[in-house]
Amino acid sequence: MNPSLARRLAAEGVGTALLLSIVIGSGIMAERLSGGNVAIALLANAIATGCGLAVLVAVFAPISGAHFNPLVSIALASRGRIEWREAFAFVFVQFLAAVCGVVVAHLMFDEPALSWGGKVRAAPGQVFGEFVATFGLIVVVWACVERKLRAAPALIGAYIAAAYWFTSSTSFANPAVTVARSLSNTFAGIRPADVPAFVIAQALGAAAATALSAWLWRGFRERE
Repeated sequence: MNPSLARRLAAEGVGTALLLSIVIGSGIMAERLSGGNVAIALLANAIATGCGLAVLVAVFAPISGAHFNPLVSIALASRGRIEWREAFAFVFVQFLAAVCGVVVAHLMFDEPALSWGGKVRAAPGQVFGEFVATFGLIVVVWACVERKLRAAPALIGAYIAAAYWFTSSTSFANPAVTVARSLSNTFAGIRPADVPAFVIAQALGAAAATALSAWLWRGFRERE
Protein backbone atom coordinates (compact mmCIF):
# COMPACT_ATOMS: atom_id res chain seq x y z
CA MET A 1 0.00 0.00 0.00
CA ASN A 2 1.29 3.44 -0.92
CA PRO A 3 -1.07 6.03 0.62
CA SER A 4 -1.46 9.35 -1.16
CA LEU A 5 0.25 12.45 0.24
CA ALA A 6 -3.15 13.75 1.34
CA ARG A 7 -3.79 10.61 3.39
CA ARG A 8 -0.30 10.73 4.91
CA LEU A 9 -0.76 14.36 5.89
CA ALA A 10 -4.17 13.60 7.36
CA ALA A 11 -2.67 10.80 9.45
CA GLU A 12 0.12 13.10 10.67
CA GLY A 13 -2.36 15.84 11.49
CA VAL A 14 -4.81 13.67 13.40
CA GLY A 15 -2.02 11.84 15.21
CA THR A 16 -0.21 15.02 16.24
CA ALA A 17 -3.41 16.69 17.40
CA LEU A 18 -4.34 13.68 19.49
CA LEU A 19 -0.82 13.56 20.96
CA LEU A 20 -1.11 17.17 22.15
CA SER A 21 -4.58 16.52 23.50
CA ILE A 22 -3.12 13.66 25.52
CA VAL A 23 -0.17 15.70 26.80
CA ILE A 24 -2.21 18.76 27.79
CA GLY A 25 -5.39 16.97 28.82
CA SER A 26 -3.65 14.46 31.06
CA GLY A 27 -1.62 17.29 32.57
CA ILE A 28 -4.75 19.23 33.46
CA MET A 29 -6.48 16.15 34.86
CA ALA A 30 -3.38 15.14 36.82
CA GLU A 31 -2.98 18.57 38.36
CA ARG A 32 -6.64 18.75 39.36
CA LEU A 33 -6.70 15.30 40.96
CA SER A 34 -3.25 15.18 42.57
CA GLY A 35 -4.07 17.49 45.45
CA GLY A 36 -0.96 19.58 44.87
CA ASN A 37 1.42 16.61 44.74
CA VAL A 38 3.59 17.48 41.74
CA ALA A 39 5.29 14.08 41.67
CA ILE A 40 1.94 12.28 41.34
CA ALA A 41 0.82 14.75 38.68
CA LEU A 42 3.99 14.23 36.66
CA LEU A 43 3.72 10.45 36.99
CA ALA A 44 0.15 10.49 35.68
CA ASN A 45 1.11 12.85 32.86
CA ALA A 46 4.08 10.65 31.89
CA ILE A 47 2.11 7.40 31.90
CA ALA A 48 -0.73 8.87 29.85
CA THR A 49 1.66 10.42 27.33
CA GLY A 50 3.82 7.31 26.93
CA CYS A 51 0.84 4.99 26.54
CA GLY A 52 -1.00 7.37 24.23
CA LEU A 53 2.05 7.90 22.03
CA ALA A 54 2.59 4.14 21.71
CA VAL A 55 -1.01 3.67 20.55
CA LEU A 56 -0.85 6.56 18.08
CA VAL A 57 2.40 5.29 16.55
CA ALA A 58 0.92 1.81 16.14
CA VAL A 59 -2.25 3.17 14.54
CA PHE A 60 -0.79 5.73 12.14
CA ALA A 61 2.66 4.32 11.28
CA PRO A 62 1.33 2.18 8.41
CA ILE A 63 -0.02 5.32 6.73
CA SER A 64 2.40 8.18 7.41
CA GLY A 65 5.19 6.66 9.46
CA ALA A 66 3.74 8.39 12.54
CA HIS A 67 6.43 11.06 12.85
CA PHE A 68 4.37 13.59 14.86
CA ASN A 69 7.61 15.53 15.20
CA PRO A 70 9.30 17.93 12.75
CA LEU A 71 12.74 16.67 13.77
CA VAL A 72 11.84 13.09 12.85
CA SER A 73 10.60 14.21 9.43
CA ILE A 74 13.69 16.34 8.79
CA ALA A 75 16.04 13.60 10.01
CA LEU A 76 14.47 11.08 7.64
CA ALA A 77 14.65 13.54 4.73
CA SER A 78 18.30 14.32 5.49
CA ARG A 79 19.18 10.70 4.81
CA GLY A 80 16.91 10.27 1.82
CA ARG A 81 14.22 8.17 3.51
CA ILE A 82 11.50 10.60 2.47
CA GLU A 83 11.46 13.48 -0.03
CA TRP A 84 12.13 16.99 1.25
CA ARG A 85 8.84 18.16 -0.26
CA GLU A 86 7.00 15.64 1.86
CA ALA A 87 9.04 16.50 4.94
CA PHE A 88 8.19 20.20 4.68
CA ALA A 89 4.52 19.38 4.23
CA PHE A 90 4.67 17.13 7.29
CA VAL A 91 6.32 19.85 9.37
CA PHE A 92 3.65 22.41 8.45
CA VAL A 93 0.85 20.01 9.35
CA GLN A 94 2.55 18.95 12.58
CA PHE A 95 2.80 22.53 13.87
CA LEU A 96 -0.77 23.36 12.87
CA ALA A 97 -2.21 20.14 14.28
CA ALA A 98 -0.28 20.54 17.54
CA VAL A 99 -1.99 23.86 18.19
CA CYS A 100 -5.35 22.33 17.32
CA GLY A 101 -4.67 19.57 19.83
CA VAL A 102 -4.06 22.13 22.56
CA VAL A 103 -7.37 23.82 21.75
CA VAL A 104 -9.19 20.49 21.93
CA ALA A 105 -7.71 19.70 25.35
CA HIS A 106 -8.52 23.15 26.70
CA LEU A 107 -12.12 22.99 25.52
CA MET A 108 -12.61 19.57 27.13
CA PHE A 109 -11.57 21.01 30.50
CA ASP A 110 -13.35 24.37 30.14
CA GLU A 111 -10.11 26.29 29.79
CA PRO A 112 -9.63 29.22 27.40
CA ALA A 113 -9.02 27.90 23.87
CA LEU A 114 -5.47 29.29 23.95
CA SER A 115 -3.49 31.02 26.67
CA TRP A 116 0.15 31.97 27.05
CA GLY A 117 2.11 29.40 29.01
CA GLY A 118 3.38 30.65 32.35
CA LYS A 119 5.64 27.83 33.51
CA VAL A 120 9.27 28.97 33.58
CA ARG A 121 11.67 26.45 32.04
CA ALA A 122 14.78 28.56 31.60
CA ALA A 123 17.49 26.86 33.68
CA PRO A 124 20.60 25.80 31.73
CA GLY A 125 20.15 22.27 33.03
CA GLN A 126 16.63 22.15 31.58
CA VAL A 127 17.89 23.28 28.19
CA PHE A 128 20.60 20.61 28.30
CA GLY A 129 17.91 18.17 29.35
CA GLU A 130 16.12 18.89 26.09
CA PHE A 131 19.27 18.08 24.14
CA VAL A 132 19.57 14.77 25.98
CA ALA A 133 15.87 13.93 25.65
CA THR A 134 15.82 14.62 21.93
CA PHE A 135 19.11 12.87 21.28
CA GLY A 136 17.79 9.73 22.93
CA LEU A 137 14.45 9.87 21.15
CA ILE A 138 16.01 10.22 17.70
CA VAL A 139 18.46 7.39 18.41
CA VAL A 140 15.50 5.18 19.34
CA VAL A 141 13.61 6.23 16.22
CA TRP A 142 16.58 5.47 13.96
CA ALA A 143 17.08 2.08 15.61
CA CYS A 144 13.43 1.27 14.94
CA VAL A 145 13.71 2.43 11.31
CA GLU A 146 16.98 0.68 10.51
CA ARG A 147 16.13 -2.57 12.27
CA LYS A 148 12.44 -2.48 11.29
CA LEU A 149 11.49 -3.25 14.87
CA ARG A 150 7.88 -4.33 15.31
CA ALA A 151 8.05 -3.12 18.89
CA ALA A 152 8.68 0.46 17.71
CA PRO A 153 5.42 1.90 19.15
CA ALA A 154 6.10 0.45 22.60
CA LEU A 155 9.78 1.43 22.51
CA ILE A 156 9.09 5.04 21.53
CA GLY A 157 6.26 5.41 24.04
CA ALA A 158 8.33 3.85 26.82
CA TYR A 159 11.30 6.11 26.10
CA ILE A 160 9.17 9.26 26.30
CA ALA A 161 7.52 8.11 29.53
CA ALA A 162 10.97 7.45 31.02
CA ALA A 163 12.38 10.74 29.74
CA TYR A 164 9.62 12.64 31.57
CA TRP A 165 11.44 11.50 34.69
CA PHE A 166 15.13 11.21 33.90
CA THR A 167 15.48 14.57 32.13
CA SER A 168 15.34 17.91 33.92
CA SER A 169 13.11 19.37 31.21
CA THR A 170 10.49 16.57 31.40
CA SER A 171 11.25 15.77 27.76
CA PHE A 172 9.45 17.93 25.23
CA ALA A 173 11.83 16.61 22.50
CA ASN A 174 9.68 18.05 19.72
CA PRO A 175 9.54 21.63 18.35
CA ALA A 176 5.85 21.39 17.39
CA VAL A 177 4.97 20.14 20.86
CA THR A 178 7.10 22.86 22.44
CA VAL A 179 5.50 25.70 20.49
CA ALA A 180 2.01 24.34 21.10
CA ARG A 181 2.64 23.92 24.82
CA SER A 182 3.64 27.59 25.00
CA LEU A 183 -0.04 28.29 24.24
CA SER A 184 -1.23 26.46 27.35
CA ASN A 185 -1.13 28.04 30.80
CA THR A 186 -1.52 24.63 32.44
CA PHE A 187 0.60 21.95 34.12
CA ALA A 188 2.23 20.95 30.81
CA GLY A 189 2.82 24.48 29.57
CA ILE A 190 6.00 26.44 28.95
CA ARG A 191 6.68 30.16 28.98
CA PRO A 192 6.97 31.44 25.36
CA ALA A 193 10.27 33.15 26.16
CA ASP A 194 11.80 29.75 26.95
CA VAL A 195 10.78 28.14 23.66
CA PRO A 196 13.72 29.26 21.44
CA ALA A 197 16.39 27.73 23.70
CA PHE A 198 14.43 24.48 23.91
CA VAL A 199 13.99 24.27 20.14
CA ILE A 200 17.69 24.96 19.49
CA ALA A 201 18.68 22.27 21.98
CA GLN A 202 16.24 19.85 20.35
CA ALA A 203 17.63 20.54 16.88
CA LEU A 204 21.20 19.99 18.05
CA GLY A 205 20.21 16.78 19.82
CA ALA A 206 18.46 15.48 16.72
CA ALA A 207 21.43 16.34 14.48
CA ALA A 208 23.86 14.59 16.81
CA ALA A 209 21.63 11.53 17.07
CA THR A 210 21.19 11.31 13.30
CA ALA A 211 24.94 11.53 12.72
CA LEU A 212 25.67 8.88 15.32
CA SER A 213 22.92 6.59 14.04
CA ALA A 214 24.21 6.81 10.47
CA TRP A 215 27.50 5.39 11.74
CA LEU A 216 26.03 2.87 14.18
CA TRP A 217 23.64 1.29 11.70
CA ARG A 218 25.83 1.65 8.60
CA GLY A 219 25.19 -1.26 6.28
CA PHE A 220 22.79 -2.91 8.70
CA ARG A 221 20.04 -3.34 6.13
CA GLU A 222 22.42 -4.90 3.66
CA ARG A 223 23.47 -7.48 6.28
CA GLU A 224 19.92 -8.47 7.06
